[in-house]
Amino acid sequence: MKKINIVCLLLLLVFTGCDSILDKGPLDTFSNSNFWTGEGNVSGYANSFYDSFSGYNDDFYFRTLSDDQTANSFVNWASTAIPASSGNWSSPYTNIRRANIMIEEVAEMSIPEARKNHWIGVARMMRAQYYYRLVRMFGDVPYTDKSLDITDEAVLYGPRNNRDEVMDHVLEDLNFACAHIDDVSSKITWSRNMAYAMKTEICLFEGTYRKYRKAEDYQTAPDMEGTKKYLKEAKDAAAYLIPKYSLNKDSYQTQYNSVSLSANSEIIFFKAYKQSILTHSLVAYTSASTPISGMSKDAFDSYLFTDGKPLALTSCDKSDLPKMIEKPTGPVFSITHLLAVRDKRLAQTIDSAVFYSGRTFTRFNVGMAMTSTSGYGVCKYDNETIPTNFRNQTGSNYTCAPLFWLATVYLQYAEAAAELADAGGEAITQADLDKTINLLKDRAGLPHLSLNVGFNDPANNHGVSSLLWEIRRERRCELMFDNWARYWDLIRWHQLDKLDTTTNPNIILGANVSADPDIASNEAVKLKGNYLDVSRDGRRTFDKRYYWYPIPSGQIILNPQLTQNRGWE
Repeated sequence: MKKINIVCLLLLLVFTGCDSILDKGPLDTFSNSNFWTGEGNVSGYANSFYDSFSGYNDDFYFRTLSDDQTANSFVNWASTAIPASSGNWSSPYTNIRRANIMIEEVAEMSIPEARKNHWIGVARMMRAQYYYRLVRMFGDVPYTDKSLDITDEAVLYGPRNNRDEVMDHVLEDLNFACAHIDDVSSKITWSRNMAYAMKTEICLFEGTYRKYRKAEDYQTAPDMEGTKKYLKEAKDAAAYLIPKYSLNKDSYQTQYNSVSLSANSEIIFFKAYKQSILTHSLVAYTSASTPISGMSKDAFDSYLFTDGKPLALTSCDKSDLPKMIEKPTGPVFSITHLLAVRDKRLAQTIDSAVFYSGRTFTRFNVGMAMTSTSGYGVCKYDNETIPTNFRNQTGSNYTCAPLFWLATVYLQYAEAAAELADAGGEAITQADLDKTINLLKDRAGLPHLSLNVGFNDPANNHGVSSLLWEIRRERRCELMFDNWARYWDLIRWHQLDKLDTTTNPNIILGANVSADPDIASNEAVKLKGNYLDVSRDGRRTFDKRYYWYPIPSGQIILNPQLTQNRGWE
């Protein structure tokens, strides 16, 4: 290999600490002989991986294939036909090759062993991340830990490796990273804590996936030993992190709408944006005139009431009917009274009014009149202190995106502990809940969760214990619209059929608008009973093949040893 094309962040000024990923200038094209000579170049090379975390440009809010959101147009399954090519396949492999090059070249450098291991750990951590993304989409995938060239035909044109084998390699990479990456306090550079956070997420996915998968659904049979191994790894990794951070008790929303997260005690690693330098459009899409992809009725109904009970069992007022209130700016279809008896996170996630075509709303009483597909807005990422022209203008938003943070670690620990106990591993204790999920309950203004839940929610359609159902509810509400989390949760729990709109109609319904005196004459909206119908006359019907993405046909043409995923042949 004569030349290496180095991909780096195009950030030209220093606005963070000297150990920041962002504090590196762009590199040019170097020859192999003069590039791998010092840590500065290695650091610049590693920074290309930072772009893999798309943050607010993709991973939050925009992924509307879930039971949490309704979109401007009907959203079908992620793949309904076999593509000729796909960035979901090619991009991870491009980055895996970069990681393999870095591992091989750093190993030959004349630097102290500890420094070698740090940078190799960074590369192995990111290689683990890319293989994880491939496996959860495609299942069995070709695996290599070498930087291949055109002479490596046996690997380039080889068959797919078993996904369990690939994930075992992923765990090896993560363990190396956790042991060797520098233990630093910066929240915007590669750190040991980031490696542990990534390990917690990936191991929870793998442990629960191996527990719930079904052979009859184009998968292999459950692997209970593997289940217990990965759940224990997830639990232990989370336990390592928990004492190192503290919950931001004052506000749930500040994790999402702050212009800096460096001082936030809850943040482990975040995507830093900077006004006029590196920006996004998330706030613009949730505060401008383009219809907001609003919260579904199914998601709204999932939030607990202040007595700690779900919709079917609460003693609180369970009405979902807004009230028309006159304000100086005009009539508002208010749900403030509904939010007052719910989990506090709901009021920090959606607006205090219902709004839709023919019935608009202006957040903070400035900016644009908004409409929402479901009637429920999305205020979670907005910040009133940011000037309106930066809030409403696409490409001008500069709030920072959390990537790994303590609330997610709490959720992962609690779920891993409960799932491990359910699988016959070590028991879960009340202390496990009290040091994790119940701290989130405190912030949400809800009673604590006990091992003996005390009620069985009639809405539990996952076939799991009441304890696991409540832990899953907590995860759903805490991570609403975040990181495409809900879709992958349904995959690993083997609950993807819950996105079938024919059997789960509430996922394409919105707010109750029956109190709107003008609703009968509003031809811009469609109703189903008292609720906004957001189906767009579309139907999403579940098929077990949707547990996997199809292998791009172009890849199979290039390599006939690749086989297509079952159900996509």
